[in-house]
Amino acid sequence: MSDGLVSAINQYGFPIIAAMGLGYFVYYVWKWVTTEIKPVLGEANTVLIGLIDRIRMLDNDMIRLTQKLNMVLEFKDEYEKSTGKKMDLDDLPSLDTKKNKK
Repeated sequence: MSDGLVSAINQYGFPIIAAMGLGYFVYYVWKWVTTEIKPVLGEANTVLIGLIDRIRMLDNDMIRLTQKLNMVLEFKDEYEKSTGKKMDLDDLPSLDTKKNKK
């Protein structure tokens, strides 16, 4: 191997052989990136888009829950102002439809 390298350097010169070596290195890195890294980045991009969508859905859910909580607190304040007493859990209307029908 080294005899062939030495004879190539003697025949073509060090700059030419060094340029060929660097060219092969660039080709090797390019081939490695396109075969190994690019598919993994594509999969990671798909997963990232899915996670961003889930975060947006959770953010929307948090906004809705905050609005509902604010509405319940507002109703509670109105009830306490109108009745003059603190609201207990017994004062809340039942969500059970069977109890409401009786």
